[in-house]
Amino acid sequence: MSYIEIKKVNDIEYISFVKKFSFMGKNYRIKEHIGKNISTVTVQDYLKKNYNKISRKEFDIRKSFLDKMDLVYNKNLLDYIELKSIEINNIFEMKDIKEVILVEFAKEFIFNSNNIEGSKIPAKEVKKIIETGNSRYKNRNEIKEVYNSIEAMRYLQSGFKFNIPSIKRLYYILTKNLTMSGGESYPRGFKAVENVVNNQSTIPPEDVENAMVDLLQYYRDNRKTMYPLLLAYDFHLRYENIHPFLDANGRTGRLIMNKILMDRGYFPIIIYAKNSRAYYNAIAKGLQRKTKKNYYQLMLKQAKKTYDSYFVMMKRY
Repeated sequence: MSYIEIKKVNDIEYISFVKKFSFMGKNYRIKEHIGKNISTVTVQDYLKKNYNKISRKEFDIRKSFLDKMDLVYNKNLLDYIELKSIEINNIFEMKDIKEVILVEFAKEFIFNSNNIEGSKIPAKEVKKIIETGNSRYKNRNEIKEVYNSIEAMRYLQSGFKFNIPSIKRLYYILTKNLTMSGGESYPRGFKAVENVVNNQSTIPPEDVENAMVDLLQYYRDNRKTMYPLLLAYDFHLRYENIHPFLDANGRTGRLIMNKILMDRGYFPIIIYAKNSRAYYNAIAKGLQRKTKKNYYQLMLKQAKKTYDSYFVMMKRY
């Protein structure tokens, strides 16, 4: 949050730009003196002129934490994502475009997330549904998937909480009125039979409830002090290992991961359908090996791809 601070001393008004932010459980304050007896100055005007300097100051504070982390083989990638995230937030403060950009994000996210799971609906049809509410696409089930995804993203913004009833509600919204590949309706609640994903076993049905309780406790224990990207990516990895539902685990998991990112002040990310095989392989390696660096590297590359794309879009507005 940024604001203009005015302090009056001996009838002289001293004007400063102040930005407050929290990071890994600590609060920080960047203060820049602007001048004195200035009649009109706004946060937007100051950021436009000093965008790079303010972004860099915040990044330098965060970098002291990043340098202590051993998450990826290419540490420059982690630094890049962190700086780009700061720059995106500063653009949102400079320009009243956040809601517009998030709508554009939803179009691409829904297409890619559903496409990863086998949907064949073209990106242009997803865009048309979101923009007009209509589509003549032949596969009505895939059209419903888009409508459900739109509703699920709204639920994340208002109503979702990090508890089991909310996760079950999210799953229900995503799968309501849909049929599975065999023609049957999606079952309600957690899975009743074990599922195997990418030739790898997941948590047995009888252990799902306890595993989800533990995962949610892990989130609550770490949400204020853990590095936000690590928290989001680890939550996603653990969630996919549990695979709590018979189907739609990827779609629910990616939405919850983005909820964690957005709650921590980060722009959400897209796992691009073109990279789905690398994504599945990275999850498998993250669960099988002692190191998760390959998994984190893949997720950060997807974040970079997302941030670069939307950063260009934001600059155009």
